[in-house]
Amino acid sequence: MRRTSLVIALAFPFILASPFAAFAGWFTEESPPANAKPLSEIIKGLEDQGYKTITEVAFDDGQWEIEVHQAGGKEVDLKVDAMTGQIVGK
Repeated sequence: MRRTSLVIALAFPFILASPFAAFAGWFTEESPPANAKPLSEIIKGLEDQGYKTITEVAFDDGQWEIEVHQAGGKEVDLKVDAMTGQIVGK
């Protein structure tokens, strides 16, 4: 009986950790490739196109995801190519 308790006690941390191991990749930050356009240039390009109020910027799935508010408060989520700075989706 004592031996069984020891085995369970030693295995317990691994049993608890195993469900979380599958999600470990979710918490790594993705960053733009080395040859991507600087974010400052991308933001400047968007401002030049009339997107003046930028409220959130994130990099995910190889693209910049940028939240802007247009006149009248309309929120728009833009997807911007990191290499070219072109809007590829709204």
